[in-house]
Amino acid sequence: MKYKLGNLLIGMGLLIFGFTPFLSAKKLTVERIYSSPSLTGPSMRGLQISPDGSRVTFLKGKETDYERLDLWEYHIPSGQTRMLVNSDDLHSGNENLSDEEKARRERMRLSGTGIVRYRWSKDGTALLFPLAGDIYYYNLQSKKAEKLVSTPEFETDIRFSPKGNYVSFIRDQNLYVYDLRTGTEKQITKEGGGHIRMAMAEFVAQEEMDRMTGYWWSNDESKIAFTKVDESPVEEVTRTEIYADEIKMIKQRYPFAGKNNVEISLAITELKSGKVKWIDLGKNKDFYLPRVKWTEDNNRLTYQWQSRDQKTLKLNRYNWKSEEQITLINEKNKTWINLNNDLYFLKNNQEFIWASEKNGFNHLYLYDNRGRQIRQLTKGKWVVKNIENLDQKNRVVYFTATKDSPLETHLYSVSLDGGKINKITQEEGVHGIVFSDDSQSYIDYFSSPKTPPQISLKDNNGKLIAWLNENKVDANHPLAEYINDFIQPEFGSFKNDKGIELFYRLYKPSGFDENKKYPVLVFLYGGPHAQMVTKSWQSYFLQFMAQNGYVVFTLDNRGSNYRGKAFEDPIYRAMGSVEIDDQVAGVKYLRQFSWVDSEKVGIHGHSYGGYMTLMAMFKAPDYFKAGVSGAPVTDWELYDTHYTERYMGHPDKDSEAYKNSSVFPYATNLKGPLLIYHGMADDNVLFKNSTKLYKLLQDNNIPFYVMDYPGKKHSIRGKKTGMHRINLIKNFFDLQFGLNR
Repeated sequence: MKYKLGNLLIGMGLLIFGFTPFLSAKKLTVERIYSSPSLTGPSMRGLQISPDGSRVTFLKGKETDYERLDLWEYHIPSGQTRMLVNSDDLHSGNENLSDEEKARRERMRLSGTGIVRYRWSKDGTALLFPLAGDIYYYNLQSKKAEKLVSTPEFETDIRFSPKGNYVSFIRDQNLYVYDLRTGTEKQITKEGGGHIRMAMAEFVAQEEMDRMTGYWWSNDESKIAFTKVDESPVEEVTRTEIYADEIKMIKQRYPFAGKNNVEISLAITELKSGKVKWIDLGKNKDFYLPRVKWTEDNNRLTYQWQSRDQKTLKLNRYNWKSEEQITLINEKNKTWINLNNDLYFLKNNQEFIWASEKNGFNHLYLYDNRGRQIRQLTKGKWVVKNIENLDQKNRVVYFTATKDSPLETHLYSVSLDGGKINKITQEEGVHGIVFSDDSQSYIDYFSSPKTPPQISLKDNNGKLIAWLNENKVDANHPLAEYINDFIQPEFGSFKNDKGIELFYRLYKPSGFDENKKYPVLVFLYGGPHAQMVTKSWQSYFLQFMAQNGYVVFTLDNRGSNYRGKAFEDPIYRAMGSVEIDDQVAGVKYLRQFSWVDSEKVGIHGHSYGGYMTLMAMFKAPDYFKAGVSGAPVTDWELYDTHYTERYMGHPDKDSEAYKNSSVFPYATNLKGPLLIYHGMADDNVLFKNSTKLYKLLQDNNIPFYVMDYPGKKHSIRGKKTGMHRINLIKNFFDLQFGLNR
């Protein structure tokens, strides 16, 4: 249940823009938003700065269809924007994606067709991208795209080698390398097939660990580390994927909580000789391999070893020559350890940076090459989100954090030698950062409640170099005719009965009159690794509901992200408890306002938010009068090992916790109207979660509403489906609360 919000792929989804008054105005409609590409945001995805710093490249949808993506560039010296590759010139028509590619895209939350992702070569002379199952190489000098391989098989996980001399990829569950100098390919592994996957990431690695690959090049291109994944221990389930015109029977190895995981091995192969060495990962085979990374010494590989209960995380280093291993870091926690991607090795081979929550908040530490802490680089009751860049020449690390406010994200820098933290971004709101390799510039994706998403290029001191998409709302902006009805959210906080501060965002309805009473929509996610209440530009859905007469309220309960580990830990072995307590506290807080109709409080969320909706309707029916639950988990034993056991423990040892966190013991308490929707091809939160609940409610003669979407995965993508779903939600609450709109 990987949660991604504000992803720097910048698809912009269904966001709307602007805050400038105009004379005429209209209320937004779902149909208008979905039918107008100009209202769905800057169509710039996958922004990167070229290695030489002269170009910003991105993916952009066609003017008539933002789902078909092409490769573009903004040339910084000339200020010119142009298309590099038209995807239709290389392949037109339907793309018959392999099952593996469909799964990868779902795990990566990638949508659209055409060129959906790409990579730069190290020297900045070429770009690499997959299209329709084949590999394309674009040379900037010749301005031509060449198909490197053309096979019936589908190639995935396509990458340049570090120096750009090779292209590596997966075909038929094996690793291949293509030599760009000779035009020949070499098969690196041969064991793949059936339940053996070579150099590939298993399901939970992709979905829960943010690891999408199973192989790693050494910096000098002499070696490749790779995994061998044996899926045979994992239970194979047969599930249906119900489409509009057919039903597919899918066999999937799904690691249910408490059941077997894959067996994983790690090896290194020397490219020239073909020699392979297998790394001793220990006698205990029931563990996770969340991260693998080469040091600057091309004979030393590190890997992170995580215990099954996720209370222990080790950073181990293996020496290719001596085959010796040492443990550099060994962290332990009484609940669980969150993973991150912030491990950076310095070129001096004497130091590395490690991010850790060992003191309660995620901060950066500098270690020597034997794993001894040199100094803590950041500290305080705030959270480092990500390292964005390491300037090794000047010994400066750039990072995003919540130092100024838990509701904002800014870019900061600090010296590796210690000292004052320097704040670089100044505009109040949320900044997403993509740095150049030379540390001299970055792309700033910024928004705030009053400022639509803007994309700019800045130097490393925060000075504007160029606008990539200023997105200024003027008379010609597509939102101009709607802006007079645009509602600004209010932010605030209160303390729950435990004395813990909770932050909220609130939209008052269109034409607000404090002497009237209004229905409330509580919109939530509520689960770990997510934060909903931020000072960023928000989804049009919230605006749409507020413009149609609802108070729209969102609260970040305990268990959610970026407030420190102590704020997350209360959900340990207790999912669906403290989160609901805090959401009830939110409704109690709202009830103090005379303009809130406490008998008309609805609740809606998707995924974990769908689970929260069910638990709120079942456990607190006196506070939540109607609900719409999207793609919910209903029984945590139906979800995967890595996510579920992190928070809930093992079902055999913590059976009571699992029972208490399931929706089923409380389902017969349902009083108000409930709508459940689910994608009928969901391979993440399996459709079985909802059908199992349907049966229980039916057996107890409890009425409820259902809307299931044929062929849709967990994210339920698609414009037409989106239009239907949003109108469905609004019409459902209108019906229950007596709004005739």
